[in-house]
Amino acid sequence: MRNPAMKRVENWLKLSVLPPIGAAVIRGLGRSMRMDSQGHEQVDALYREGRHIILAFWHAQQLMIPTGYRGSGANVLISQHQDGEIIARIISRFGHRAVRGSSTRGGALALRELIRLGRSGADLVVTPDGPKGPRQVAKLGVIQLAKATGLPIVPLAFSCSKKNSLRAGIDSWSRIHGHEGSIYGALPSGFRGKQMNRRRQRRARSWSRS
Repeated sequence: MRNPAMKRVENWLKLSVLPPIGAAVIRGLGRSMRMDSQGHEQVDALYREGRHIILAFWHAQQLMIPTGYRGSGANVLISQHQDGEIIARIISRFGHRAVRGSSTRGGALALRELIRLGRSGADLVVTPDGPKGPRQVAKLGVIQLAKATGLPIVPLAFSCSKKNSLRAGIDSWSRIHGHEGSIYGALPSGFRGKQMNRRRQRRARSWSRS
């Protein structure tokens, strides 16, 4: 059994030391890469109209998402686990607020709070596949949230590689040279893009319906 004093020290280190280090690492990584953002024009148009969004990305890609968010502060769904508290403190350093809950603990209360915030005029952020998966399979929660708030779902993805090429983003292939990062977004749900080809339209719609 661990010494209670040691446990308190460990918890203090996790909650007080890791968040500023984590935020600094994210900012440092962002500055070390040449960033390429694609598909953000429709989101910028929504912001110019005074509208808000539900930003959705896969759980495994959350590290660099703060570098791709284009709003002025969002409400992020984060689990009530202690690791979630570390994440909550990290995102607060980027101007975001945590709404605590998950499918296994506090989910109903968290959903109600997100609905309230969305209806009041705020951006929401969720990971549709959640920490327990299945990986990259969206659950119904994000669809229910969109229906309850009337906000469009904006899928977002991040990729980074030193290789000559790799698959990047939600609905496209990107050739990357050197040390680069790419942030990709599909069309917001309910948005009709005149410039998208049929293949990208099908993929954007199928993601929103997943």
